[in-house]
Amino acid sequence: MSGSARAVLDAESRATRDDHDALRLWLRLLATTLSVEAVVRQRLQARFSTTLARFDYLAQLERVPQGLRMRELSERLMVTGGNVTGLTDALASEGHVVRDPDPDDRRAFRVRLTPAGRRAFRAMAGEHEAWIVELFTGLSAHELAQLRALLGRIKRQVRATGGTI
Repeated sequence: MSGSARAVLDAESRATRDDHDALRLWLRLLATTLSVEAVVRQRLQARFSTTLARFDYLAQLERVPQGLRMRELSERLMVTGGNVTGLTDALASEGHVVRDPDPDDRRAFRVRLTPAGRRAFRAMAGEHEAWIVELFTGLSAHELAQLRALLGRIKRQVRATGGTI
C-alpha cells in the first residue's frame, strides 16, 4: 500500500472478524487509550518539556496537599520505589517538590508540592484537560455520558471478578 492508503496498525488491528465481539471491543479500547495517551505524551513534551510520568506524579501530589509517603506514591502510580525516587529527586532539584519528615514515622518522608510545583502542575492540568476535550469533541454530551456509563459497568464487572482498579 502507498502512504495515505496504508492502514495504521495498532492494538485493534490484531482482531479478526472471527474474534469474539468482547475481544474486538477490548482491542479497540486499548488502541484508543494508547492513541490518546500518545497525543498527551507528545503535547506534554512539546509544551512543557515534561513526561506523562512526571505529570501523573504531580497530579497525585496535587490531590493531597499534606503530601504522600514515597510508598504511597509508588502504589498510586503503580511503579517501583526506584522510579518514584528518581522522579522525586528530579522534581525536588527543579523546586517542584520537597521531602518533609513524616510526623507519624521518623524513618519516612512525605513528599509534597511546592508553590512553584503547584503552579506548574495547574498550568499543565489546564492544558491537559483542553487536549482531552479536543480529542473527544466528536462525541455529544449524551454519547459521552453513555460511554462513561457503559465503561463503568465493565469496571464494576472486572472488580466483581476479583480485578483491581
